[in-house]
Amino acid sequence: METFGARLKREREQRKITLDEIALSTKIGTRFLTALEEEQFDQLPGGIFNKGFVKAYARHLGINEDQAVADYVAASHTTLPETSPEESPELAVMASRVPRTDASPTTGLPWGLFAIALLIVAFGLAIWGFYSRDKSAKPDPAVPATIEARSSTPRPESIAQALPESGSASAVSPTQTTVHETPASPSPDAVSNPGAFLVQIKAREDSWVAISADGREIMQDTLSASEQKSIGAREEIVIKTGNAGALDISFNGKQLPSQGAYNQVKTLTFDPNGQRP
Repeated sequence: METFGARLKREREQRKITLDEIALSTKIGTRFLTALEEEQFDQLPGGIFNKGFVKAYARHLGINEDQAVADYVAASHTTLPETSPEESPELAVMASRVPRTDASPTTGLPWGLFAIALLIVAFGLAIWGFYSRDKSAKPDPAVPATIEARSSTPRPESIAQALPESGSASAVSPTQTTVHETPASPSPDAVSNPGAFLVQIKAREDSWVAISADGREIMQDTLSASEQKSIGAREEIVIKTGNAGALDISFNGKQLPSQGAYNQVKTLTFDPNGQRP
């Protein structure tokens, strides 16, 4: 039976495409492409990068991407990502308290069904909590909260225009008169939200990137040369790239130094305080 790597190589050679041509198009190093064909998976970066490389390779050849990934998973003995109870703190705690299903049958209690019911309830509570926080959250995190707050604060001149133009003094309340004469400036605490931050990425050449913000996947694809991507978050932004030296990265509008060499695989993590080591 034809192996995963042998099939990729055969499909490539039938189309008379070289590894250098695929590397130039996908911005994936030739050594990684060779490792795929020779099934030397230990020489690949690992994780989502490997599956991303397989998808890009298959797309360039014009073969089915999903089938190529499935063949890779079978050949490398990896598993597709699945949500496990340990990925959620609430589910992990509930799972730790569920009685083992190998308990003595004399107890007469269906512990297996009880455990499944507990996990379903915990999962439902986790989803409900997530959407509750999402609804109560402030506007789109992609826009810094400080800008939104300042733009929504009424300016002194707009307050003055809202007051009666002229007339008897009795038409204006003492409070309105005070605002008209000495408009109070908004306090910094009222218009700032230090939890929101913005990361901008601009590619100098085509680069493979995978981006997540606050645990949600934003993209996993090639960022074309001169293309720019802005990501906002409140807790954490994680950027994984296979070409760190080709990316210009800014944090809250401040340009950061180069993050590595060309074709270097690197993971960058940011929080409201800046880049984490």
